[in-house]
Amino acid sequence: MSDNTTKIGFGGGCHWCTEAIFQSLKGVNLVEQGWISSEGENNYFSEAVIVHFEPTEINLATLIEVHLYTHSCTSNHSMRKKYRSAVYYYSPDQKQSINKILADLQSDFEDNIITKAYPLVAFKKSPENVQNYYLKDPNKPFCRRCIAPKLSLVLNKFGKEIFVERLTLNS
Repeated sequence: MSDNTTKIGFGGGCHWCTEAIFQSLKGVNLVEQGWISSEGENNYFSEAVIVHFEPTEINLATLIEVHLYTHSCTSNHSMRKKYRSAVYYYSPDQKQSINKILADLQSDFEDNIITKAYPLVAFKKSPENVQNYYLKDPNKPFCRRCIAPKLSLVLNKFGKEIFVERLTLNS
């Protein structure tokens, strides 16, 4: 990783899915899968990833847009405690950028986006046996049923300019 690498956290759905989605993007150097806690009423751990990316290759707005389109960003469903819809920041500047990007993207969605910017307080990494879940075996039933359609959505909506060909889209 270069000295310009930036980190940001994302939560909203299964961390196996979220990990594979961000691993599919050019400019993303590393995706750490696990659980993130924030503060206040969000101080419990929720499935999430930390994305290490090169801002000169992929910007924060694109990362957030991909995130919104690949999880239920407008649904306050019953599993939100396990799958908090969030972008986790490391600095006040990131928080400000995230909030502006979310506000700008709202016009792309019919319903209100529930995704919020939260400070990243703590991270617990997933066990080794489930890290890189999709990359290890994209033919697992869960990968084929849940992850591959999201990767296809990323490729179809955002194009090859941001999609890394190393991921197999078996269907």
